[in-house]
Amino acid sequence: MELGSLRFAEPGMLWLLAGLVPLLLLWVWQCARRRAAVREYAGGRIVPAGNRLAAVGDLWFWLLVMVAMASTIVALAQPQAVASVTRSAGADIVILIDGSASMRVADIRPDRWRRAIQWVRTFAETLSWREDRVALGLFAHYAAPQLRLTKDPNALFFFLDHLGEAPPFRLEVDTTWDTNLEAGLYWSMRLLEKNAELYGPSPNAKAFVVLTDGQTWSGDVSRSVEEATSKGIAIYVVGIGTLGGGMIPEPEWAYGIVPPWAEGGPVRSALDRTSLQEIALAARGRYFEVDREDDRAIALRIIQEVRSRSPRGVQEQTVDVYWYFLLGAAGVLGLALAFTRERVELWWQAAGVIAVLALLVTFTD
Repeated sequence: MELGSLRFAEPGMLWLLAGLVPLLLLWVWQCARRRAAVREYAGGRIVPAGNRLAAVGDLWFWLLVMVAMASTIVALAQPQAVASVTRSAGADIVILIDGSASMRVADIRPDRWRRAIQWVRTFAETLSWREDRVALGLFAHYAAPQLRLTKDPNALFFFLDHLGEAPPFRLEVDTTWDTNLEAGLYWSMRLLEKNAELYGPSPNAKAFVVLTDGQTWSGDVSRSVEEATSKGIAIYVVGIGTLGGGMIPEPEWAYGIVPPWAEGGPVRSALDRTSLQEIALAARGRYFEVDREDDRAIALRIIQEVRSRSPRGVQEQTVDVYWYFLLGAAGVLGLALAFTRERVELWWQAAGVIAVLALLVTFTD
């Protein structure tokens, strides 16, 4: 951060400095009279040893009081320094977790869903949370928003704690057996648009991180991918599962009645690596797979790539500096004590200290 020129929030207060001009002229006149009196006194007396008489003497006290008054007036004008701040790169990342029935398969430990939650925890721990913001959403046939963009890691961990055991979509519901990524991407883009509408555009780079096994796609995924890329949003896909796959747990049907859509026995689910790689490639992102790389390494690569898309630049902001002028006034009044010899000057000194303290309290409030 570099400090530049000064600005004043209350420039009208600076006119009070004009009131000090007559006092300064009076001080110069008194100083000139004193110097003349010293020369006359020195020339009119003959002593064995020369006397050293101060040319200004006690008048230093009044000069320092005027300097303290000037510094206090400048503080009342609320000076602000223009600071040039180099902005570091940040990222706005929307995490989408597949919550469909196939995510309950236990072909990886402990199962796909809980493994995905573990990965998101590691991702959150890897973020700096300074310029970065994260949102969280789930999807099966429908999108289920959980968390809007936030810089608060506690908010994200709160949802992860309550989603840690199983997805909120019930196996007994037909829509749970569908993976509609288009709905998840649609909600994510609307979320970014709404955030910009409420809080203004963000310079952070935008990205979606999708955790899924890619089983049983529905919806026009390519349409959502094209819309995201047209807005400069990259999509990173993290595959959850294995190519060998496993059986989706059977739901417990009420009264043992199996609905028509569930007839046909157990369903096997395997990782659809090919389609996930195609989505990541089309969306200008990357494809990763859990347990093929370390979780933290994957998270770090995604974060670094997204941040690298964020523009870096110098921004201007104002910083209040009136404290320096108030402290300067207090220091000058303290220095004036060295030149204080008369009772009236002590009273002026006490009045000045009280005034500075009152101003400090006012600015603090």
